[in-house]
Amino acid sequence: MIDPTAQVRVARPSRDLAAAEHFYVAGLGLDVLWRGTKRAPGEHDLLMVGRPGAAWHLELTRDPDGPREPTPTADDLFVIYLGSPVDEAMVDRLVSAGGTRVPAHNPYWDEHGVTVADPDGYRLVLCSRSWG
Repeated sequence: MIDPTAQVRVARPSRDLAAAEHFYVAGLGLDVLWRGTKRAPGEHDLLMVGRPGAAWHLELTRDPDGPREPTPTADDLFVIYLGSPVDEAMVDRLVSAGGTRVPAHNPYWDEHGVTVADPDGYRLVLCSRSWG
């Protein structure tokens, strides 16, 4: 059985780590938890963003020797349950930081939040509901 306090990492490729950092840090307000650049064959550049002390973080990678093109679908969601109405100023910051406000594939997310595609096309959902 998995311990409910286990750390969670969501990892995916990015075509531009600087653009992704700007979106998630300046736009969403996350912190850079770790940054690495290629130091040896087979390694890749990466950026970890999240909140210090949280049980989760988002890892974005880019292999300079063989970059992978991100392939997001409308159902590849990174959902943050805010437990309060979505702050339109945050949505504006996300758009100013390189995001694109998009309609959700599932109308549930439009009813309970806002969906913004990040610079790689992956969808961030700010949900006004609480989880749990």
